[in-house]
Amino acid sequence: MDRSVSSVRSPRLSKGAFRKLPSLTVGLLTLISLALVFACGRQSKRHSGLPAGAQTVLETAIEDINAGRYEKLYNEAAPEWRAATSLDESKATFERLRERLGNAGVRNQQTAREEQTGAGHTLIVIYQTSFEHGHAMETFTLVDHSGKWQMAKYFVSSTALK
Repeated sequence: MDRSVSSVRSPRLSKGAFRKLPSLTVGLLTLISLALVFACGRQSKRHSGLPAGAQTVLETAIEDINAGRYEKLYNEAAPEWRAATSLDESKATFERLRERLGNAGVRNQQTAREEQTGAGHTLIVIYQTSFEHGHAMETFTLVDHSGKWQMAKYFVSSTALK
């Protein structure tokens, strides 16, 4: 009985197929790498699903509200905001909100919706926010005027305000 080992070919993989495997692997790795680079590149344009410019304006507005910089917020707001209310009225409203709700704590983004209307490109972002004296829903409306995002409205709904 001959028990010597002889060369055996795998029925699934021939020598020719084995040589093609590295190029297939390199091709797949290249595709995966390109997909990751593309995905990372898109993320630099958007954060939290918001257009980058709008995200910056929104973060600045939130910082201004938290710090009590209501005049700065008003002066940087869209013409729609300034046409609807005066600086003094805006400041008084924010001061009443601060007095009744206290300082803002944690904000959790609930929704963000972009709309294209006759008035232009708008973005509505809603947060569920915990304040010192209760919880509220904050709605920020931003408008895009010729590529420049600005705050157009700010609305707060809370049972603590009743």
